[in-house]
Amino acid sequence: QNGSFLRHMEMIDSQNFDEYMKALGVGFATRQVGNVTKPTVVISQDGDKVVVKTLSTFRNTELSAKLGEEFDETTPDDRHVKSTFTLEGDKFVHVQKWDGKETKFVREIKDGKLVMTLIFEGVQAVRTYESA
Repeated sequence: QNGSFLRHMEMIDSQNFDEYMKALGVGFATRQVGNVTKPTVVISQDGDKVVVKTLSTFRNTELSAKLGEEFDETTPDDRHVKSTFTLEGDKFVHVQKWDGKETKFVREIKDGKLVMTLIFEGVQAVRTYESA
């Protein structure tokens, strides 16, 4: 049922990402890099795990976990978080929790594009990807 997410996507649009990073407390230098980086995201399946690779000139990351199973993640801005992947209907959701805080990435397919909404304490950013 999650086959639609298993693809190789390149970012084509980013809205409000700087505000989102500011809300998280990301420093100026890291935000500058984040704002100009256009990552490629590869979502695939490895047995019962979902693998999310993010590739960019700045940094490559790879996360792998079973749906619903908590795992440790270090974010690009060096937060140590507890993360979980879940499927909510036709949405692939990634939640990060740390220090009593929580941020959520909701990925869904709209008009053949992958739309990722990033949510933190009322601040939302939207990043759009299309098949590479």
